[in-house]
Amino acid sequence: MKHYFVANIRIHDKAEYQKYLDKVDAVFEKFSGKYLAVDSSPLLLEGKWSYSKTVIIEFRSKKDFENWYNSDEYQAILKHRLKASECDTILIKGSK
Repeated sequence: MKHYFVANIRIHDKAEYQKYLDKVDAVFEKFSGKYLAVDSSPLLLEGKWSYSKTVIIEFRSKKDFENWYNSDEYQAILKHRLKASECDTILIKGSK
C-alpha cells in the first residue's frame, strides 16, 4: 500500500536549510520515493498557512518510507532541516 510523507516547513535559516537541499536529492534517489509536490506558495482555501513550503512524497510502502527516513544517509542531513526550520510532518496511508 502506498504511503505519503507530507512536510509543512517554516524555514528560519535559509543558509542552513540549503545544506539540506544540497544533499537531499542524492540521498532520495537511492530509495523508491517520488516527489508529488513541492510548493512554496499554495492556494490557501481554509484556515491559516504559516509555512515556507509544503512537500509531498509518495512511497510504494511504509517499509520503503522507513528505509529512506531511517537510513544513515538521510539522518546525516536531516539535522540541517531540523536546525533550519520548524517542521510539521506526517505519514499517511494511501486509499488502496
